[in-house]
Amino acid sequence: MSQATLDITALDQQRLQIDKAASRHRLFLIGGFLLVATYFIVSFIQFDIAKVIDRWKPDRAAIFVLDSYAHKDHVVMNWKEPETIDVLFEGGFRFKYDPAPEWVVQDRGQRFVQFDSGAQVYFYADRVEVRDWPDTDETFVIRRDENELPYVVGYENRPESLPSTFRATRTKVEIRSDDLYERIQVFKTKVEVHRYEFGWKYFWFDFDSPLSGVGFVEAIGLIFDSDRVDPEQSNAALVLHEFLDNSMWLHGTVLYSLLETVFMALLGTMIACLFGLPLAFLAAKNIQPLSGVRFILRRLFDILRGIDVLIWSIIFLRAFGPGLFTGIFAIAFTDTGTLGKLMSEAIENSDNKQQEGVRSTGASKVQQHRYGILPQIMPVFISQSLYYLESNTRGAVIIGAMGAGGIGLQFLGALQTGTDWENVMYMALLVLLTVIFMDWMSARLRQALIGADRLK
Repeated sequence: MSQATLDITALDQQRLQIDKAASRHRLFLIGGFLLVATYFIVSFIQFDIAKVIDRWKPDRAAIFVLDSYAHKDHVVMNWKEPETIDVLFEGGFRFKYDPAPEWVVQDRGQRFVQFDSGAQVYFYADRVEVRDWPDTDETFVIRRDENELPYVVGYENRPESLPSTFRATRTKVEIRSDDLYERIQVFKTKVEVHRYEFGWKYFWFDFDSPLSGVGFVEAIGLIFDSDRVDPEQSNAALVLHEFLDNSMWLHGTVLYSLLETVFMALLGTMIACLFGLPLAFLAAKNIQPLSGVRFILRRLFDILRGIDVLIWSIIFLRAFGPGLFTGIFAIAFTDTGTLGKLMSEAIENSDNKQQEGVRSTGASKVQQHRYGILPQIMPVFISQSLYYLESNTRGAVIIGAMGAGGIGLQFLGALQTGTDWENVMYMALLVLLTVIFMDWMSARLRQALIGADRLK
């Protein structure tokens, strides 16, 4: 057989091997795709995703988002007392405007709300009229039938013919502007008009405060004003007291709760560092010669970090009851296991030459560990500890909602009301700023403790 024939045969064999490898690769990709597709199909059926999608209401979600950065005033008329119209901030009967805002007109027997879009809502004893609604040239009249159920006159049997911003159901007629800043709701018992404005009203001082309506810049100027608003106390004390005791935003309670959350994360992380590092030395192969001790400590680390921090918080909640100790010990237990495992591996991977150099000077075992190993692992230990401090600050919010207190509990309370979404956003921003501050501080501490040249 000639050399050319042998070369051709070798090439054919190589081509055959390449084709087989390519076929296996294609089968692997197809099998992987089918496996992933099967997983998603089973999950879609198992968790009934179709029903979840049907229950999704984007309009309600949009209103929640709007409530987080805007405030609204309610104009309320009860059908049983149509002669009375109440204008309430955020619908709270404690926060009733007296006199009514200028956009609520009550003059010469006419009572109506003037929207920024130019639309008006007129109130009568037996009906409500909506005039000049955007993109319409019709006056819509809403009455109640013999069963006191609201309907739009002329559209009783054809509600689908109403403009897209109208929704007429059996028990309610609702009209919303496209940007949701203007809303009219007619119920069986009452009429509500919602008028939104951008911003957090009464954020600095609440509705009943003597400083109500005073802004931040005005408050700063008032502090340095010699004329006292309250003769019994200085303007600085009055401003601080009215700000912290704001009954609508609860600044004092929220800030104190945030301090509790930071304290919970800080103390929990410190306890974990205090116990994690010594236990890590006892669990390292190049330090601890007894395999039984190493095995017990490694399994202890597995147990501590294997149980999630939320589970630990539930356990300690039963042991200590609601309070900071629940969160502190939950964080400490979890991070002791994590830091212990990480540091024991760092100790085992440390360079023996530095320890041998210290040993050659006649140093004791403790001195060998102190000067031969500890300087090598300390940058990792500090970096990991500060990272877990940042992470625990966020985690302490969730632990707090489980019963440990802090801002997490305030967060949960605002969420459960379903109406205080601006308070939820306020607390979320405070947590975000705190985490950013902790990140900045940890970076500065790493630079100071480890050294700027080692961070490059």
